[in-house]
Amino acid sequence: MKIGIYGNNIKESVAGAVDALLKLDAKYGAEFFLHADLERSLNEKYPDTAVNRKFLPSDELVAESDIIVAFGGDGTILSAARMVGRSQVPILGVNLGKLGFMAEVSLHELESFIRDIVQGKHLTEERMVLKTTLEKNDSDIFALNDVVIDNGSSSRLIHISVYVDDDYLVSYSGDGIILATPTGSTAYSLAAGGPIVVPATGVIVIQPISPHSLSARTVIVPDTSMIRIVVEHLSNEARVTADGQLVKTFTPPVNITISKASHSVQLIKQKNRSYYDVLRAKLFWGSDIRMVKGKEHEQ
Repeated sequence: MKIGIYGNNIKESVAGAVDALLKLDAKYGAEFFLHADLERSLNEKYPDTAVNRKFLPSDELVAESDIIVAFGGDGTILSAARMVGRSQVPILGVNLGKLGFMAEVSLHELESFIRDIVQGKHLTEERMVLKTTLEKNDSDIFALNDVVIDNGSSSRLIHISVYVDDDYLVSYSGDGIILATPTGSTAYSLAAGGPIVVPATGVIVIQPISPHSLSARTVIVPDTSMIRIVVEHLSNEARVTADGQLVKTFTPPVNITISKASHSVQLIKQKNRSYYDVLRAKLFWGSDIRMVKGKEHEQ
């Protein structure tokens, strides 16, 4: 099996995590390729490991790999998803961050799960991607988690009208709006008061951000819907942000269309762990949060 390795160099633990994975090649017969951005940190901290390794740019890494292992937090996995694009190369997220809803394993679980992957004892989940088209813009924007339309750095309100399949839904003024996939329902949308949506559910979440109207509420629509956001001319310069990483600014008035993309992202999952297990673990459901915080403090 050919395994591509991608990581967030900002995290100090990335080089050590990559080094630990590379030591498994002889044990499990895997061939590893590394993203070019990892070359400097690996050479500095683990020069013996870096010798004779293949460091490749993004497109070559994806082309050579059967799977991509992404070391970091959810942001790293979102970045890896954008790198993988339409290729359908599955991504395994290894959590080196804090919450890590999308990451499937921690570092201490990695070796046993790599063994399972090599033996085919794993699952691959298909996750929806959103396509965003800005009026008078040549390129589309894709997001695995969410698309956020807001007022950028301005403290003034943004004025928005929402249409679903050309049917008028609502108009309001506020800080913006979030269009979230089920995968992204546990991200910004959740913080803004939105629901948790099981990833296999075929819906899109329309979540207002601090609307100046008590009647503006979360609306969940089928993933077959075409959502059109009209940013009114009363707004100042605004922005569209995909997955908190890709940003485009624009001057209203403008029409923005959001729909389900024709491609999806494949995430590698364990057979013995359900999404509900992840929710309980990450949100401490059924646990005394006072005891959890006490243990973290002791550490």
